[in-house]
Amino acid sequence: MPKVVDAEERRRTVAEAVFRVICRDGLEQASLRNVAAEAGLAIGSVRHYFDGHTELMVFAMREMSARLITRLTAHAERLLDPSASFAPDEQHEIVVRMLAELLPLDDERRTEAIVWLSFAAAARTRSDLRAHADELYDGLLALTTRILEGARGAGRLRPEADIALEARRLCALLDGLTLEAAFHPGRLDADTMLAVLRTHLAALTLAATR
Repeated sequence: MPKVVDAEERRRTVAEAVFRVICRDGLEQASLRNVAAEAGLAIGSVRHYFDGHTELMVFAMREMSARLITRLTAHAERLLDPSASFAPDEQHEIVVRMLAELLPLDDERRTEAIVWLSFAAAARTRSDLRAHADELYDGLLALTTRILEGARGAGRLRPEADIALEARRLCALLDGLTLEAAFHPGRLDADTMLAVLRTHLAALTLAATR
């Protein structure tokens, strides 16, 4: 009997190949032919699952986003668990760990960072990718805004803090750390990135909750 192929699993396999090609050779080398070779597939097999290069790139962007959302959701569910009881410092650390999912602290997250930065750079001049890149950034802004609103609701955010401004500032901090660590990994290690993030968040909270 012919082997039954799970279409979504095959599409994810191809997305993994996209990530590897981008990390090693750059997004401009992530052609259908090169990605097919990286995945160990015939180019016709890739075309069977994707109508063209744009559809493949968009799927890869969404696959990367879905992985990140899965990890972020695990932290959020812990924070929102009605049966859980956290000391302020413990709750603060959960928020740090949640936001740290966006930083290139290990090989997996460094790959995601390089892929995201490559997509973002390409989206500047490619209208077929721009909407999807904007969607990812808007999701980050919504996440930081929600975290700050939650802190204010719990009485932990400094009263003078402007949530809209601070959400943008936090996004900029995460982007800056990601950019430097992805492109200059020897200059910024995981411990330093976490220390910068903790220090920034601590400056936004009331002293009694640090």
